[in-house]
Amino acid sequence: MKLNAQRFPWNLDWNLLRTFMVVVDEGGITPAAHFLGLKQPTISAALKRLEDIVGRKLVNRSPRHFSVTPLGEVLYAEASSIFGAVSQLPDLMSSLDDEVTGQISIAVASHVVSPHFDAVLARFNELYPRVSYTISTMGSADVMTHLQQNRVTFGVCLFYEQPAGLEARHLYREYFGLFCGPRHRLYGRDDIDPSELKNEDAVSFHTDEIDGPLSGVAHLRRRLGMRADPKGLSSNLPEVRRMIVANIGIGTLPVHVARKDVESGLLWQVPPFKSLPAVDIHMLTNAKRSMNRAEKILLEMINAEFDSLPLEDRTYSA
Repeated sequence: MKLNAQRFPWNLDWNLLRTFMVVVDEGGITPAAHFLGLKQPTISAALKRLEDIVGRKLVNRSPRHFSVTPLGEVLYAEASSIFGAVSQLPDLMSSLDDEVTGQISIAVASHVVSPHFDAVLARFNELYPRVSYTISTMGSADVMTHLQQNRVTFGVCLFYEQPAGLEARHLYREYFGLFCGPRHRLYGRDDIDPSELKNEDAVSFHTDEIDGPLSGVAHLRRRLGMRADPKGLSSNLPEVRRMIVANIGIGTLPVHVARKDVESGLLWQVPPFKSLPAVDIHMLTNAKRSMNRAEKILLEMINAEFDSLPLEDRTYSA
């Protein structure tokens, strides 16, 4: 069935889109009903109404299976963008007041640690105390998705290729080293030969792949002869750290982030110590987002701060 493009926006009940988004986010009719505090037949009926309007199936569902159809994925992405724009309306209207207020939403990869970025945030908060914040930690791929769906003000993460539709600026550079925990046989040794890492178990981030944002880390593990498939994976730095300390495997962490744990005895850095993988961290924004005053001012302050610093001053060296 071909949709009538002119009638579609007038015939569509926007609450159906909201319900559909919750069904996808929660992974099924029953969990969506629990989340919304409604009965399951109500959710099922809303989903059927939406499918009748678009004339196509949006989800495949059975007692043991739930998946989103290709058309459902397209609708979900567009609906997310719409709701991202609608959620900005209160902030955009309140931004007409003389005092800077509003909400700032930031999505960051878990290993983002930048004293320069933190200093800008602290100065901004001192200048505009009525602004509120939501900072969410997630994998880099999810950071980019949230931005493309217009759910957040900006994101800070790493990427292999700049994502379509987003603008990027280079915030800082960090270096990844290898670390073991107190229970590992190499812990505390200053005479470790790199050959001793051959066939060692590894733990790392989901982005640690030959063709991923942490490709340098993947190449390092391969060069050392460590086991190809990591024994443990996470998109969250504290969990990678937890697995290293628990001796699940030798893991890679940003050297400047791990320094305090090394000093306190929780981690021990192992070779190599030179020519470590360099990883660039970027700030991403969506040019289509209508920003409130608080968002605009913060981004201006961040850009001014990092424009004034050469790359070597915002490189957290090994």
